[in-house]
Amino acid sequence: MISHVTIGVKDFTNALKFYSEIMSNLGFKQRFCDYQRPWAGWQSNENARPLFIITVPVNGDLQSAGNGQMIALLAKDPAMVDSTYKIAVRNGGQCAGKPGLRPEYHEGYYGAYFKDLDSNKICIVNHNACA
Repeated sequence: MISHVTIGVKDFTNALKFYSEIMSNLGFKQRFCDYQRPWAGWQSNENARPLFIITVPVNGDLQSAGNGQMIALLAKDPAMVDSTYKIAVRNGGQCAGKPGLRPEYHEGYYGAYFKDLDSNKICIVNHNACA
């Protein structure tokens, strides 16, 4: 259903460092990185799509985070949720919800939430924590 998700960043170099460690921990590989544009994208090892892309806005305006918008990235297990959340916070991300079960969403939902360096809200989630 989704081809790609793109989020705007203010400082491409810092955002690239921030997301590179997160994506590596989740097992996603970098598909491209172009400092001239600047933009970078990651994909799962199994599929070419969807892509997760970071970029400085192409219209030249400053990046701004949307209120109510969030991107959720899949983790293979709750331990990966925990470790990815720790990486994000250690590298300057702000806690928006510590790792844990969230039965109000559904049984087995284990997620963590953080805001990246540009206040984009990101969720790391595993849907099979009780399986």
